[in-house]
Amino acid sequence: MAIELFNNGKHLCMMFDDLVDDAAGEAVQANQFLIVDHDHGALLDPGGNMTYNGLLMAMHNYFAPKNLDYILASHADPDIIASVNKWMIHSDCKVMISKLWVRFVPHFCSVGNAVGRVQGIPDEGMSLPLGQSVIKAIPAHFMHSEGNFQFYDPVSKILFSGDMGASLVPHDAADTPVEDFKSHIQYMDGFHRRYMISNKICRYWVNMVRGMDVEMIVPQHGRMFKGKKMVNEFLNWIEALPCGVDNMTQEHYRVPA
Repeated sequence: MAIELFNNGKHLCMMFDDLVDDAAGEAVQANQFLIVDHDHGALLDPGGNMTYNGLLMAMHNYFAPKNLDYILASHADPDIIASVNKWMIHSDCKVMISKLWVRFVPHFCSVGNAVGRVQGIPDEGMSLPLGQSVIKAIPAHFMHSEGNFQFYDPVSKILFSGDMGASLVPHDAADTPVEDFKSHIQYMDGFHRRYMISNKICRYWVNMVRGMDVEMIVPQHGRMFKGKKMVNEFLNWIEALPCGVDNMTQEHYRVPA
């Protein structure tokens, strides 16, 4: 399903939530995002081969894929960017990813296809011009990848948060915003406790986001948090969550019998 997150006539944000073609239910649900401003386009976390055909077809209703300016990748996992070679063949887009992953992305590509087109985002982040607007690459290191970025759109005030805020919900349940935060925790808790590296890092992130004007947090998996009240409920929860190395003990590091 194509979901319009924002549209003022010149600036458009779209979410595609049901393109993982997986009848057996063996692959994680994943969202893909398109931002268009004054006929310039950026595709965020386009996914792997399971999503490519569906996303290509769905995008045609909103933007010509061959005219993409950017592929914006939060990190280098397969569900984020495994389809990148196909996008690079069919457009002249640049691929923007953490500088830590620039030399890894060509492993997804045909020989020579990535030359000069994969560009590194410095650790401190950067602003990327798109049409008459900018997209801000926001530091999100170690959540869960050591080189990790989220993408903030100042026009729509949407933070595309990658794995932060992700929920493991059925494939047909990701298209509606969270309405009851407490009942939604069960779909996030285990994931965040394992995939986020530590409460210390989560607190740094929360401090940063609280200084931003965020109307919506939209993760790469599962349901979105819409409105400042729900955004703040999520920030309060993750700020206090022990996760990652906080929960590790010597018992997790034993030679198997």
